Amino acid sequence: MRKSVSLPFAAGLALAAAFVTAPPAMAEMVKMAATLEASQEVPPNDSAAKGTADITFDTETRKLDWTIEYSGLTGDATGAHFHGPAAAGQNADVAVPIEDPKSGAKGSATLTEAQATDLMAGQYYVNIHTAAHAGGEIRGQVERAM
Repeated sequence: MRKSVSLPFAAGLALAAAFVTAPPAMAEMVKMAATLEASQEVPPNDSAAKGTADITFDTETRKLDWTIEYSGLTGDATGAHFHGPAAAGQNADVAVPIEDPKSGAKGSATLTEAQATDLMAGQYYVNIHTAAHAGGEIRGQVERAM
């Protein structure tokens, strides 16, 4: 005599098999960028300075690497930071300080899970501060690079 297997038990076995055979989550190196301009500051200012941030984010280790280049500031950079979470047109607190704000600055930091989520959701921006523009002279929203 053949025994029948109940549907909930069979469904549970199928689900367990799916977990056993599912591939592990893959880490990804995400290329990101920001174009820094005075017009993106909140409020905007009249600086002619421009800049770029080339950013790489490792989704497994949550390591953020960056190179920031700019020119035309009204004076020396007094600070530079990643701010968030904030959409374009909104301000937020410092999330990741940039230790050496000079043009061509390279750096890295390991993000928390919450910071990584905000970064990947487009909720971070890079801000370069000067004495003339203490709140920020140029700013750029961090986005996935094309």
